[in-house]
Formats: sequence, structure tokens, C-alpha cells
Amino acid sequence: MEENIRAIQDEYPDDFAWCYGCGRLNEGGYHFRTYWNGDRTETVYEPREEHIAIPGFVYGGLIGALVDCHGTGSASLALHRKNGYEPGSGESPPRFVTGSLHVDFLKPTPQKVSLKAIGTVEEIHPKKWKVTTEVFAGDTLCAKGEVIAVVMPATFAQPK
Repeated sequence: MEENIRAIQDEYPDDFAWCYGCGRLNEGGYHFRTYWNGDRTETVYEPREEHIAIPGFVYGGLIGALVDCHGTGSASLALHRKNGYEPGSGESPPRFVTGSLHVDFLKPTPQKVSLKAIGTVEEIHPKKWKVTTEVFAGDTLCAKGEVIAVVMPATFAQPK
């Protein structure tokens, strides 16, 4: 992925940019970045050496986190677009929390191969979006997942 592509996580306000999976301000986190690729969403990630299950393979928790953050980021992209905006427009995007997460592990995920999450987004309620995600290691489909993403309640805002 090109670094100059604007991901939705680049637009999150600082108060909401700390997620271990996708928060740009979390120094130790994964820094997942989700963006449009046509009418689908995409996140590309290079697993690090410490993301090991057994030698040569990525641990499932990373895959679960990728599906989770890709799902909520994809929902944010979709609602932001529905509201008439794109990343880089200057408008703060809506934030989502995970209502449910389901992951099916189809094949072992090899280490030292770029992972690509590809999402399809469907609005199922004004405050809920379903994102189905396929996770590839190179050309190999390793996992499929589904996230029900819920618009973040205002009560989640940081107390001032």
C-alpha cells in the first residue's frame, strides 16, 4: 500500500486514535490502516517477528485483531462516505465499536508474507453495519470474518 493513501484511521480525532490495533497514536500497536479500493475496503499489514504462533506462522490473535479493526474502520469509511465525505475532506469521521466479531481460520497464515484484509460493507441499521472480511497471505485465503460495527455511543467520549 502506498503511504500517501488516506486511511480512515488518519482522520480519527486524537481522543479516539489509541486503539492497539488501529490507533495511530499507540506507539506499540499494529497501526492498521483501512482505505477504499473501489467499492471494497482494504488493509495491508506486514506481520512482525513477534507475531508468531509456531515457527513460520502468524498467531491467530493478530488475524482476529485485523478482522476487528478492519471491520470497524470499514464501517467508518462507509458511513463517512454516506454522509458525503472521504478521508482527507477535513470532516471528522464517525467512530464505531465492535458489536460482534466472528473469525473462521481456513489455513495457517505464514509469517513473512504481507496480509491483506478485503472488506465488503453492508448497512443493516442506521447505527449498525456488517462488514465481511477475507484475509489473504499473498494469494492464499487464510481467514474469513464478520464484524457487526455499532456507531460509538457519545458516552464513550473522554471525560474533560
